[in-house]
Formats: sequence, structure tokens, C-alpha cells
Amino acid sequence: MTERLVIIGNGMAPGRMLEHLLEAAPDRYQVTIFNAEPRVNYDRIMLSPVLSGEKGYEEIIIHGDGWYIKHGIMLYKGHRIVAIDRAAKTVTSDHGVTEPYDKLVIATGSVPFIIPVPGNDMAGVLSYRDLDDVNSMLLAAQSRAKAVVIGGGLLGLEAAAGLQSRGMDVTVLHVMSTLMERQLDPAAGYLLQKAVEARGIKVITKANTKAIVGNGKVEGVELADGTIIAANLVVMAVGIRPNAAIARDAGIETNRGIVVDHGMSTSDPDVMALGECAEVGGQVYGLVAPLYEMARVAASHLAGEEGARFVHSDTPTKLKVTGIDLYSLGDFADGDDREEIVLRDAAAGIYKRLVLKDNRLIGTVLYGETGDGAWFNDLKKKQTDISEMRDTLIFGQAYQGGSPLDPMAAVAALADDAEICGCNGVCKGKITGTITSKGLTSLDDVRAHTKASASCGSCTGLVEQLMSLTLGDSYNPTAVQPMCKCTDFGHDDVRRLIKAKGLKTIPEVMQELQWKTSCGCAKCRPALNYYLVCDWPDEYADDYQSRFINERVHANIQKDGTYSVVPRMWGGVTNANELRAIADVVDKFEIPLVKVTGGQRIDMLGIRKEDLPAVWSDLGKAGFVSGHAYAKGLRTVKTCVGSDWCRFGTQDSTGLGIRIEKFMWGSWTPAKLKMAVSGCPRNCAEATCKDVGVICVDSGFEIHFAGAAGLDIKGTEVLGLVKSEDEALEVIIALTQMYREQGRYLERIYKWAKRVGVAEIKRQILDDADKRTAYYDRFVFSQKFAQVDPWSERVSGKDKHEFRPMASVGFAEAAE
Repeated sequence: MTERLVIIGNGMAPGRMLEHLLEAAPDRYQVTIFNAEPRVNYDRIMLSPVLSGEKGYEEIIIHGDGWYIKHGIMLYKGHRIVAIDRAAKTVTSDHGVTEPYDKLVIATGSVPFIIPVPGNDMAGVLSYRDLDDVNSMLLAAQSRAKAVVIGGGLLGLEAAAGLQSRGMDVTVLHVMSTLMERQLDPAAGYLLQKAVEARGIKVITKANTKAIVGNGKVEGVELADGTIIAANLVVMAVGIRPNAAIARDAGIETNRGIVVDHGMSTSDPDVMALGECAEVGGQVYGLVAPLYEMARVAASHLAGEEGARFVHSDTPTKLKVTGIDLYSLGDFADGDDREEIVLRDAAAGIYKRLVLKDNRLIGTVLYGETGDGAWFNDLKKKQTDISEMRDTLIFGQAYQGGSPLDPMAAVAALADDAEICGCNGVCKGKITGTITSKGLTSLDDVRAHTKASASCGSCTGLVEQLMSLTLGDSYNPTAVQPMCKCTDFGHDDVRRLIKAKGLKTIPEVMQELQWKTSCGCAKCRPALNYYLVCDWPDEYADDYQSRFINERVHANIQKDGTYSVVPRMWGGVTNANELRAIADVVDKFEIPLVKVTGGQRIDMLGIRKEDLPAVWSDLGKAGFVSGHAYAKGLRTVKTCVGSDWCRFGTQDSTGLGIRIEKFMWGSWTPAKLKMAVSGCPRNCAEATCKDVGVICVDSGFEIHFAGAAGLDIKGTEVLGLVKSEDEALEVIIALTQMYREQGRYLERIYKWAKRVGVAEIKRQILDDADKRTAYYDRFVFSQKFAQVDPWSERVSGKDKHEFRPMASVGFAEAAE
């Protein structure tokens, strides 16, 4: 008989518990989850990269909506449990939903500690625990004003780095004399402070906060010595406390947290607890590795395996701030019964300290060079006698055995039970064994099957080395394929770092990302130019010298060195005046060939390069602008005549096509973008093989995307049906902006969709109205700053307004 399992909380620990449980006993429980947050399960470890801009929320989701549907799990989002009735064995949410259980798992996590000073409840005071906190900080960061972070521990420093990368003036206040004093010794804390300050973040240690000052909203922080630091935002990151209130109110034994045994059972045998809310063996935990071990143990007991026990082990500490390498593990306090080995390299910014007791490693602090962290962790865990390697121990694994090993050989020398991924407790043998047994060939596959490097990602390099060792020359890590010979970074990393580091010129990108050439090449310069245009539309000036020749002269070069010019005809519609102007240009410049294109326009071929400015001048007088037949951008919106003329037409397809084209004209995209609108399912405009297509039906507008009809032939995917023209426009614009922001340069939309996932695109564009609106608004914002082509787009201010979204009023004046 199926049992009823209810889980309170939907964080990383219960998510991992369910993964184990579904593998061990997939049909034993009917699962219901109540999540106080209004969203699915995501990786909280990666909130700092989301704050800094290195990742988006979608990239840190662990289990999307489809996962819960697939496994028949009922997830109540935004439901906080307010009562547990142990006698009736039910839980009740703040929305009035009552659910019975046979087994209950409490995983309510922790709550941030807010220091009890005057003003701590003022507007502008935030904690740093979940995505809502991050979103609030991102909103505050738009002001580019001043922020104070109280707390110089892991979370505080990550918050400070994220806010600083978003343009805020940040000060960190820390009550102790050195940063991260629980994880670092004073020497490493000193180096960390220097590195943080080098990023432009002010650090004040021995800072005792007296009050938060302001008139209704934060204006500053007052210290005990009377100093007042101006601030528009205060982030408290001074610690957490187990969220045990719901268990305490239900009469379950609590101490600091919810007291559990080594099988994760509470004082009520039908109730378990795990994660940051649980206290096991007198200890509570905040790092992910022990929480995942709790998850494994709890799942085993729920599946009927009573022998599983939680065993404490030290977990390494790593700081998730780009450019700061730090590793700390174990006990590094001073004592008469221990000795230490220290290595300092001031020029390189390296500090290493090993603490030994009875010739066993008990503590490690590494700063600046952390590659041997996994090896030191293995020595500590196994309590290896290091007597024979005492003299070379500090230099790391590569220097053991007489002669230095290269990094690959050092990884090969690790024992199979050596821990590679501390977050998920994954050893070398599991990774290599899974690669071999399942025929894995990509890093994503290894992450999916082993969880190695799937959390904080700091062990990714080690995992890739193991893949190279196991697969040999057949391993081709596409995730790290560089853009070109000028850099070791791939497109995704370059784009992520442009945003994260606030890089706003091509020279700045090349300097900060250590380009190998002085000025780039024909591959990377156009890509960088596109990324900067898209990411900083209001600040970056489009560099036409970094565009291909066709884009620079607004015409397509032909095999004989002449050019073809294609003026834009909105939706394929023209008139006598336009046709007469084209005929005059053909005669005047003796253009040898005039051809109708597949995109319902007229192409004039065989024009000499020196005639191009004059050709465009004459066409501009007739109101023509470039059809962008050469562009990595919108080219055409093909239409049929629709309901105005055709007896089968259901909607005004011509009008919608013209509206879309005028709205999007001048927008750059990663690759060429072709669209079509067909007035009925007979599809005369061939909308089902375009990058974006619309099929008009009686009930509205069916949106298609990700088709191809060039080197690759591919039918479109159906995004969904909308009822009105306005909705269709919003969906198409949002879809285009999502592609603009996530597509790699020269990556067609169908290839991007395959990489990102059609289901994910549907979720963001159709299912999430707020996200769709945000994409739409960013597109409109970028169009305000779309730049006028110097030759082809000489149109009047009146005409320019007609071709732009209503939100772009002021564009023409700026252009003039």
C-alpha cells in the first residue's frame, strides 16, 4: 500500500533526499511538498553568482516543474506550514490546505540572525538567505548608490562582491579583527582583506554596529565609536539560526535545532528532520556536504534500510568570489601538541599552512593556490602518517616521490576513494567508474549521473581531468572550446564575464580577460561587438570596424566584387512610388540585374562599391531604409495577404507582419532572423520553417519558432497559442530578447533552442508572465539606443518614430 509522505520545505537537502528515495523505492510513497517560497527547488550555493550576474536564476534550478510532474509529486508553492497536528497526523498551511501524512519530513532550513540594534527593521535593511533577498538587492543595486554589508564571513563577502560588481559603493563591517576568522587564520584573513579591498570594496574590522540611522529608510550605519557610514542599503550577513519553531510548537524535542538521532528521526518516530533546521550529535550544519549526507541517510530509512547512520566529517570552506582562491579545512588553532608547516610567496600572493598532530594532518589553510585541497583533504580523512613526506608536504601532491608530477599525473595518483566533490561527497572511483559503465562523454552527463561539480562548481577542473584520464583523446570538452585562437574562453564565459565585470569596451574585455592578441581577430571582434551592443545598449557605441564588410557597407558582396542592395519593404508590401524609385536607381547606376527575393523584396545586383553611398542616398529620398539582407539581425517578415483579401484568411496577417517588422527593425541578434506570418493554416507564407513564425487561426495566433530552411531543414516548434495581436507581439519580442541575451554569436535560433531546451523557453516566455514582460521591456529599452546606419537609414524624425515602439519616443532626436 502506498504511504503518504509530506515534506515541509523544498530546499537542497529534501530535494536530494527525494532523488535517493525515488531511486531506492520509487513507488513506496505518495509525496506532497509544502514550500514557503513561491518557486521550485534551486541551488542556494549559487545565489552569489546570481547576485554578481555570472548566472541567472534559470541556471541554478535543480528540479524544474517537469521533474515534479514526472514523479507524481504534489508541490504547493508559496505555502508556509503553520501547524503540525501529531495526533491527527496532518499539517496545515497558511492558505488553509490540510494534508494527512504517514511520514513527515521537516526541512525548514534556517533563518538569518538580525542584530538587535535600533533601525534594524527599517526599509532598506535586508538579509541574505534566498532568491527573494537577491532580487531585492538587485533592485537596490540599480541605484548604483552605497551599500553596507554587516558581516565579514562567507555570505557577507559574497554579497559584497556581488553588489560591487553591480556598480554599488560597498563597505564591509566586521566585528572581529580579521575576515572569516572561523575558517581562516589571521595570515590568510589578512591576504583575503587585501584581495577584497583590491576589488574596490572598503573593509572595516573591529567594527561594532551601534544603530542603523535614517528617516523611515536607511541613510547610514552608526558604529560604536560614533562613525557614521552613509548607506542606502544594509545587508546583514552575521549568521543563521535553525528554523525549528514549527517543530517546537508541535511538541517535538528541540535544542538549538530539531533534535534528531543518527538516522534523522525526531522524538516522534513518524517525523524526521534534516538540513539546517536539524541538530544531530549536538551539532547543526550550514554547509551543503553534511546536509546531503543527511539526505542520503533519511532516504535510506524511508526506503526501509534501517542501518544508515549520519557520521560527522569536516567539510572544506571555499569562497565563491571570482578571482579569489581560498580553501580551509579542519582545525588550525594554535596548540602545544601540534606543529605547523607554512609557505609564503608574497610576490605571487600565495599562503599555505598545514597543521599537524602526531604526524597526521588535522588542518589546512590555502590561499592563492588551492589545487591540492582535495589531496590534503584525503590525507586528513584517512589520517595518513606523513612522516616520510614531511619535507615536501607543503608543496603538494605533485612533489611527492622524488620528482614533480604534472597536474594530470597528480590526479591519476589519487586513490579511488579520494573525495573530488566535497559538496556532494563524490569520490574519484565513482566518477571514473560511472564514466566507463555508462559511456559518459560530456561534463553535463557526469554531473547528471554522479552530481560531481553540480553544486558550487569549484571541483569542475578536477572532474574534467578525470574525464581526460578516463576517456583519453576521445574526450573533447565542448564546454571549454574557445571563441578563437585569441582566447581560452568560450562564448558563454566571455558573455558572462562581460556582465559580471562590467566590461564595456572591446579593449577592456581583451585586457581583463587576458586576450592573447593585441586587437583580436575576424572571429572574436564581431562577437565581442555584438555582446557589448546587446548587454550595454545605452552605454556602448557600436564599432562598425568590428563588423563584417557586408554590415559596414550595408550591402552583400558578390563573387565578382560588386554588391547587391535590398531596400526594406515592410511585410513585402510596396507601392508605385517605391517601385518607380527603384527603377530610377536601376537606370541611373546601370544595375545589371534586378530580382525578387524569397523574402518578398527586390534585390539589385552588380552595384560598384563606390556607388553604394549614392545608391542609398537616392533610395533614402524615396523613404527606403536597408532591408538588412546582410545582417545578424532581423531580415524579413514574410506575409500572405490574410483576411483583407484572401477568402481563407482568418486574421490580418499582412498588418501583423508589418507591425512586427517595424517594431523590431534595427535590432541585432546573434545570427540572422527570418520571420513569417500566415493568415490561415494553409501557410502560404511558409511560417513553419522560419526562425519565428505565426499561423493565424480562428481562435487567435499560433506562435512557432526554431525552424530552418537552409543548410539544415527543420520544422518549427510550437511555442503556444495567444488570443490577440498584442499578445502575439509581446511573446515574439520576449522570445527574441531571450535569444539575444543567451544565444552565442552566429548561433541560429534553432541551435540555441536545442541547447537551452524548448520546454525551458516555453516556461520562461509563456508560463512566466513577469519574466516575459521583463524580456519585452529590455528589448524596448535597447531599441531606444539602436544606432542609425550612416548610409542607408537616412529617414526623417517623423518616419523614425513611425518605425519604433511607442516607448522609443526621443530616439530620432538623439539620432539627429
